[in-house]
Amino acid sequence: MPTPISATVITFNEADRIGDCLAALAFCDEVLVVDSGSTDATREIAAAAGARVLVRPFDGFRSQKQFAVEQATHDWVLSVDADECVTPQLAASIQAERARGFEGAAGYRFARCSEYFGRYLRHGNAYPDRKLRLFDRRRGGWRGDREIHETASVDGPVRTLAGDLLHHPFRSFEHQLAKGRQYAQMMAEHANARGRRATLGKLVLAPAWRFWRGYLLRGGFRDGWAGLVYAYVTADTARQKTVRLWLLQRAAGDVSSAPGPNNRSGGAA
Repeated sequence: MPTPISATVITFNEADRIGDCLAALAFCDEVLVVDSGSTDATREIAAAAGARVLVRPFDGFRSQKQFAVEQATHDWVLSVDADECVTPQLAASIQAERARGFEGAAGYRFARCSEYFGRYLRHGNAYPDRKLRLFDRRRGGWRGDREIHETASVDGPVRTLAGDLLHHPFRSFEHQLAKGRQYAQMMAEHANARGRRATLGKLVLAPAWRFWRGYLLRGGFRDGWAGLVYAYVTADTARQKTVRLWLLQRAAGDVSSAPGPNNRSGGAA
């Protein structure tokens, strides 16, 4: 028999997107949704779609995803977000590997393609944005202590599959700005907890490098206006992270953390 797969999804107020996400996971043997207290119909929609639904207070993206992995019935786990959809090509690639028993691999990565206000970004920092999302939980999972921009890892070979994971990250421009603020704060808190310091160089150079690397070096300009706006706004998130890190250090009374030209301590935030 083919190796069974559990799909896991974490949710919070995703009633407008969870249906499409779960429909694309119909090839999996189990779909598990871990919800962090939605006030909309997310849990009801998921249950009606046949998913097993658990409720757990949110204490970080990594922790929530790892909890879902641990609660899954099967050892091979496909972890996706509620704003993502597995394409038919990617589903076919996964099923082909499953038919072979996932021989010789501990995990699989594949490209994620983000939709940005009516256009799928195919260049720049946005693509291919490969993610390791299918893995044997006996050899890995959502490890470490980084709760934002979390990554899965495994002990063993990782292969790349054909097909995209479609990503619909923003409901509106205001949603993107709010999400950027949230992520910048969480990244600053992570950096601050590890003793990293805000510097003038990081404030000026990190956003500039992120913009020009994505927009010019990686061809983000080929995505037209969408590519330009995406590069500009995501670069500003990098700037916000440094400002918020500086504010956290000031609040803690660390006067050495002021982003002046003589402060070069710490690693890259």
